[in-house]
Amino acid sequence: MLTGAAYDVNMERMENADVLVAGAGIAGCAVAYWLREHGFTPTVVERAPAPRAGGQTVDLRGAGRTVIDRMGLLERVRRVTVDQRGIAWVDARGERRAEMGVEAFGGRGIVSRDEVLRGDLAGLLHVAARPGVEFLFDDTVTGLVQDADGVDVTFENAAARRFALVVGADGLHSAVRRVAFGPESECVRPLGLLTAWFTMPAEVDLNGWYLMHNAPGGRVASLRPGRLPGEHKAGLSIRTRESFDRRDVAAQRALLVRHFDGVGWEAPRLVRAAQTAEDLYLDSVGQVRVPRFSHGRVVLLGDAGYCPTPLTGLGTSLALVGAYVLAGELGAAGPGGHAAAFDAYERVLRPYVEQGQELPPSGVDGYAPLTPLRIRLARASMRWATRRPMRPMMERIFAKADAIDLPEYPVGDRSPLPR
Repeated sequence: MLTGAAYDVNMERMENADVLVAGAGIAGCAVAYWLREHGFTPTVVERAPAPRAGGQTVDLRGAGRTVIDRMGLLERVRRVTVDQRGIAWVDARGERRAEMGVEAFGGRGIVSRDEVLRGDLAGLLHVAARPGVEFLFDDTVTGLVQDADGVDVTFENAAARRFALVVGADGLHSAVRRVAFGPESECVRPLGLLTAWFTMPAEVDLNGWYLMHNAPGGRVASLRPGRLPGEHKAGLSIRTRESFDRRDVAAQRALLVRHFDGVGWEAPRLVRAAQTAEDLYLDSVGQVRVPRFSHGRVVLLGDAGYCPTPLTGLGTSLALVGAYVLAGELGAAGPGGHAAAFDAYERVLRPYVEQGQELPPSGVDGYAPLTPLRIRLARASMRWATRRPMRPMMERIFAKADAIDLPEYPVGDRSPLPR
């Protein structure tokens, strides 16, 4: 039996080993993996009943790709990347008005060389994190009470438990952020854009291209290849600030019918497909801005703490890099050193986040122009993107994914990855 100082040190080590991670997506599974590698005991809670499959493509680029490589997963990810030739903008008749091939900017353009379905990447990270990590599916955090030694957590379904630290990696509408940092209205800056994503049958000949059509009124219809034969990934975006119920799918489908009435190209086909798509997901587009990523023993990660919006193409890089840095700093600080670790996490990551949250030129108006003139100007800018004088500016935008000098955090013997 341990007594005195030895007992106190051992209890401190044990207490500081238990970390709750809210969210089993890309950020949550990545940080669970790295926390385990640094000697912590992570538990991951996820609202969905199982790992979420499918989803749209995400970019694996820059420092985010480096993190995946350090996890030993890069070749596995590349085996499930989506084969795409690039992005092209089409008019109402389907005629191309501008395009950017996947080889542009050394494979770092709008459609990057390494694009993977969100569910495929999260699934690989889940498998890598699973040994030694407890996963609680079909549950969510409902309450957090902090004191000097830990956090008492209540769940919707599971019994209350105590953890040394809590990581909120539960997305734009984070429950952890709402409980520990304040209401969503104080943390999320909406951009006045709604976007619906869904899977549909491969009824349009894309020839490997991601096709996008802009219609006046800030309406965008897009279609891109999926990874599996016979399926395409579709998107419908609308410039509007009207409210909607995220749980009322029927009302969301009616909203799409109403807003896309009269839009050309393949928009009618996409709207029809959205009426029966099992994976339809409609949400507002917004950026998360918090003055500090941590509050006491609770810390935010990925979209929960610094969502940059899909318009930047850097959400996945920020999530992966943030997970790597957060776990690395906690491991370097050692037991009881979470305050110093959170300070270092803030110091190392904040400049990368601020660059990653910078919207492309013209912001939302560049993606979803309101007028025919703005649509023509946006297409013209894409035609000139790979040529001077625009090319240097575009190169600076695409270089943001690498705009961090990743620290090296030593870990013990790596756990063998499941095959």
